[in-house]
Amino acid sequence: MADDVDAIFERLKRLAAEAGLPDVEESTSYGNPALKVGGKSFVAVKNAETIVISISLDDKDHLVEMAPDVYFQTDHYVGWPHLPVRAAVIGDEELRLRLIGAWLFRAPKKLAAGFNGQARS
Repeated sequence: MADDVDAIFERLKRLAAEAGLPDVEESTSYGNPALKVGGKSFVAVKNAETIVISISLDDKDHLVEMAPDVYFQTDHYVGWPHLPVRAAVIGDEELRLRLIGAWLFRAPKKLAAGFNGQARS
C-alpha cells in the first residue's frame, strides 16, 4: 500500500514538473505526501486510491457533476475547497490540467500572475 502511495506521489511530481509549475515544494499535509506552493498544499495523496486537489467550490461542484466516476465528494470535504479524485481513473492529461488549476488556486497572486502555462479548464 505504501508503494502505491509513493507511485501516485511520483506521478504527481512528474506531472507538476511537466506542467512547468514553479516553486513547487514536496511536503506533507495531515501526514500525507503533498505538493505545496507558497506553503499551501495544492494536492495530496490521501491513500492508495485517492488524490485530493485544491479547487474552488464552484469548480468542484461542476467536476463532480461532469465526471462522477473520477471526482467524488465525501462528508469530510463538503463546504471545503478540496476535491477527492480517483487516482486509478484519472488520465495524466486531465490530472496535469487539474494540478495547474489547483496550483493557480493556491499560489500567491504575484506568482500565479507570472505563470505562463495553460489556464484552468
